[in-house]
Amino acid sequence: MKNNVALEEAQDLLLSVAQPAQECEIPLFDAVGRVLSREIRAPIHLPPFDKSPLDGYAVRALDTERATAAQPVILEVIEEVAAGHTAGKKITPGTAIKVMTGSPIPAGADAVIKYEDVKRTGKLCKLFTPLRPGNNIILAGEDVKKGEAVAGRGTLVSPALVGLIGALGYAEAAVFNKVKIAVISTGDELVDCSQKLQPGKIYNSNLPSLVAACLKLGAQITALGNVPDELESIADIVALGLADADIVITTGGVSVGDYDVVPDALARLGVYIIYRGVDMKPGSPVVAGTKDGKFIICLSGNPAAALITFELIAVPLIKKKMGLVNYLPARVGAVMSDGFAKPSPQRRFLRGRFHVSEEGKNYVDLTGEQSNGVLKSLVNCNAYIDVPAGSGRIAAGQDVSVLIVGDVFAR
Repeated sequence: MKNNVALEEAQDLLLSVAQPAQECEIPLFDAVGRVLSREIRAPIHLPPFDKSPLDGYAVRALDTERATAAQPVILEVIEEVAAGHTAGKKITPGTAIKVMTGSPIPAGADAVIKYEDVKRTGKLCKLFTPLRPGNNIILAGEDVKKGEAVAGRGTLVSPALVGLIGALGYAEAAVFNKVKIAVISTGDELVDCSQKLQPGKIYNSNLPSLVAACLKLGAQITALGNVPDELESIADIVALGLADADIVITTGGVSVGDYDVVPDALARLGVYIIYRGVDMKPGSPVVAGTKDGKFIICLSGNPAAALITFELIAVPLIKKKMGLVNYLPARVGAVMSDGFAKPSPQRRFLRGRFHVSEEGKNYVDLTGEQSNGVLKSLVNCNAYIDVPAGSGRIAAGQDVSVLIVGDVFAR
């Protein structure tokens, strides 16, 4: 067991042994938010044939080269073709075929003129502008070539990717299984949000916030509730979580007080402790272990500390188990919009709101009070400001390093 490790070592000790979940094939409609377990290659061209992007007339460009507003070219319309149908006739000199958006290009045609650019009288149409070969034609394979890799293993499936996979004729997708996570909170002082608050008690915020965070990642969640600070109770509930989950996450009971019995409960279960303590603030009392190929991450009971260490330690592990290729938060440089007066003898992560100015410059604002138990400053937080150990006060306008943990919008 290692003690008080750096954040990067804490991440690496877990990620180096974590493997993606098993794969399965699911209906394409259910694939959004899942991670591909196999590369997808196109079995056909997309589109599979040359087609018209608009309503108009398919023609030979050569027939239109002398068309002017004063002396239009007159062509005979020999057929009309709707989308989903093919022309029965071939374009020959002096002829045109009316096509709809998505219609295959008739044989013999090499250009399409817009419907509104043609004057039609009976079976004759007048063209007033010349065309060049290829005008208004979407070529077969213009979007995707047959044999092209359209998505790799480890790709998160978006609605657009679902559409692309469907356009290639796949009804199913090979994805990694959902990661199973059991979430447990500990503490005699906690009561469920549905109960009446008694003197000396507080509502349990860690359990719902961590369950929500896991659901947002697409995990399969079992919320095992809150247990008192009792060795046997904690050991029993952790064992229950390990029976089915890939990862068990607990909050509370991991410090060094008389009632912080979670490490003893893990020892009773035969859990191998990888490390105890991470050199960071908030959230330093973190315990990580394994048993039978499963992971146990024990977080601080302080609400903000629990969520921050969950984001920096548990989320990369969950993302790798999901099968994602990129599982660590992106790091960028930014300018502090406001100052932070306290010195940081220990490495500190401040809650901030990262944004990009109209001029394209990166800025980060503090989102409020930074103490361990404060949740409010996490609500609009999308970034953690990484303050090195030994830093003094941070002045407004100072350059800082930022980890992106949420959605970023220009401002």
